[in-house]
Amino acid sequence: MSDDARRRLEQHEDRLVWIFGSSRSGSTWLLRMLSELAGVVPIDDPHIGHHLGVWRPIPLAWAASEDDSPELTTLLELKREEPGYFFAEQHRESWWQPLRSLIQARFEAQAEESLGDFEGTPTWVVKEPGSHVAPMLADLFPRSKLVFLLRDGRDVVDSWLAAYREGSWAIPGGAFPVAPEGRVPLIRWLASVWAYRTEAALEAFRSRGPEDRVLIRYEDLRERPAAGLERICSTFDIEPASAAEIALRHSFERLPDDSRGPLREARAASPGSWRDSLSAEEQAALHETLGETLSRVGYREPDVASLAV
Repeated sequence: MSDDARRRLEQHEDRLVWIFGSSRSGSTWLLRMLSELAGVVPIDDPHIGHHLGVWRPIPLAWAASEDDSPELTTLLELKREEPGYFFAEQHRESWWQPLRSLIQARFEAQAEESLGDFEGTPTWVVKEPGSHVAPMLADLFPRSKLVFLLRDGRDVVDSWLAAYREGSWAIPGGAFPVAPEGRVPLIRWLASVWAYRTEAALEAFRSRGPEDRVLIRYEDLRERPAAGLERICSTFDIEPASAAEIALRHSFERLPDDSRGPLREARAASPGSWRDSLSAEEQAALHETLGETLSRVGYREPDVASLAV
């Protein structure tokens, strides 16, 4: 088989692996570890979901609406039955395959840059932060596999809230220093996003059989990263050589001091830190917004239960 044929995603869709879940769940860390494995093409933050799943209402609503927690959805959901909408359901046959081909071509182009002298069939591992469209992407590529990376939503919100500070790593990417009076509305918004994405990722996860999916909890990955890598490799037939060495090399504790800390992308890696970071009022707003989803995916005080699927 020619290199060109080996690197055609159309022919090897079963080698496409999505990492779905919420941002601030350790997905960058996981992708960096997986990218060291032979034949893995790491695709970091293509943001497909942010283009296909535009949020409605806009985040300002959490500060300006009469309702503290408006119902979050996407333009795709609101407009899908309107014939003039570009992604209208009634015209699906006209845009479904071209959209699929566009994504394939983009990922194949990255494979050409990433693989070097590798001669086998690659594994495309896509870390998609816009996981609120995970069901659509899973449907668009029905033979693809997926990793559901799940982290306690309270720690996710706490981590994002820390990124909305002056001097944060996230400021150049669109975050902003939040005013004291804006913290609670921002917490409600971020909690709504975590809940929506988690429900979407769970729906996509349940669309796959056990041989095509892996659930990884951040808390478990933090304690046993090599075991997490080996689970992914064994499920998706990736050579797991040196998983323990890779995990050790990428451990939080081995990061340079100037690469970790409150204003860095690698912040703390400490499950449960939200208890110390958020006030009683902020914790109440947090639980009011995401408590139902939090319970559904197995996070209860003080232990983490297993996810029933």
